[in-house]
Amino acid sequence: MSLLDDVDEILIPTEALQQRIQELGRAISRDYEGREPLLVGILTGSFVFLADLLRAITIPCAVDFMATASYGQGTESSGIVRILKDLDQSIEGRHVVVVDDIIDTGYTMDYLLELLRARYPASLAVCALLDKVPRRRREVRIDYRGFEIPDRFVVGYGLDYAGRYRNVPFICVLKPEIYR
Repeated sequence: MSLLDDVDEILIPTEALQQRIQELGRAISRDYEGREPLLVGILTGSFVFLADLLRAITIPCAVDFMATASYGQGTESSGIVRILKDLDQSIEGRHVVVVDDIIDTGYTMDYLLELLRARYPASLAVCALLDKVPRRRREVRIDYRGFEIPDRFVVGYGLDYAGRYRNVPFICVLKPEIYR
């Protein structure tokens, strides 16, 4: 059995992902010309996106990671954010771009931005591959947005359900019987 047997619908095909990521890389390169941004990937979901985004950026930049938890094994955020891994370096005085796979309710990103602002970065921006506006509970400014998506539970391209489907090369919706 293949993971692809569980796919109900492809929302964003691989080619569209790659094209949009190239555009985001060009925008970040342009906006941070003459500066060296620190890209902060939010693990685990952003790692595939971050790797491709990093290759699309043409200026010097650095990378660090944070890991959070708010979903557990389900499809709904608990609303409680836990930091599982913090940054390895100081962001004071640095230009920080937080890179995440998806902004859903906004609780996690709102919490992270508040935490990072208290560390005195020179600037703080958000780059999100997916923006699920219908579920937003906290307003979060997304400076670099990949795609706005409907209120569907999506996986693939780094996003998972119960630890599976991260290696699917596109963004898709699972068959409902898989996660219900």
